[in-house]
Amino acid sequence: MACHLTGVYDVNRSTNLAADDYSLVKDWAESIADLQLKGVLFHNNFSAATCAKHQNDYIQLVKVDFPGPYNPNVYRYFVYCEFLRQHAAQISHVFVTDVADVVVCSNPFIHPLFNTHPATLFCGDEPKQLDDAWMMDHSTHLRSRIADFTAYETQFSQATLLNCGVIGGNHALMQHFLEALCQIHAQYNQDNQSAYTGDMGAFNYLVRTRFNDCLYHGAPVNTVFKGYEVERRDCWFRHK
Repeated sequence: MACHLTGVYDVNRSTNLAADDYSLVKDWAESIADLQLKGVLFHNNFSAATCAKHQNDYIQLVKVDFPGPYNPNVYRYFVYCEFLRQHAAQISHVFVTDVADVVVCSNPFIHPLFNTHPATLFCGDEPKQLDDAWMMDHSTHLRSRIADFTAYETQFSQATLLNCGVIGGNHALMQHFLEALCQIHAQYNQDNQSAYTGDMGAFNYLVRTRFNDCLYHGAPVNTVFKGYEVERRDCWFRHK
């Protein structure tokens, strides 16, 4: 699952995304269709013509409201959480990903690692440590609001920086994780007026403090972040 929400300033691209531009999600959708997986793309501004043209047996486009106060990077988790809640009987396992810079390279759901670790949270990572200048800036707002945030940063300062562009596992685990993530955003991130969305800060905080004992990140889940390893097929996802 992924979200493409437009109509507000996109902090990652420093612009407002065009409302009906499918090109940003095309590679993500085609990689899923090529593997004959099921992809759900939530959007708020694709036209009926665009949806009719691009929906197929593998890609479903679902229109959602985008009311605020959250930015798109954060609001997507509320969308995913509600969808999983409504379709619990139909979904046994799931990944949620970024959409403009992630493609699926191989089917994760048939990989032995995935199937032999049913209680594991799988996610992407970066070739950095948590104690990274960008990450420290990104977490400024949450650090000021969450009492043990600084202690977590100290404890895991040398740990690998996790990336929320790829998150997956079985339905029960993902429902539990997304509910906890949404609770953090609802309690601490609604009034975030900083230049950073808080999605990476909340994600790393939650995983390291509550899910670290059931965590798997890195290959074969993801290629090297920003490695542009376009020829690799030994990993499940390529994130840039």
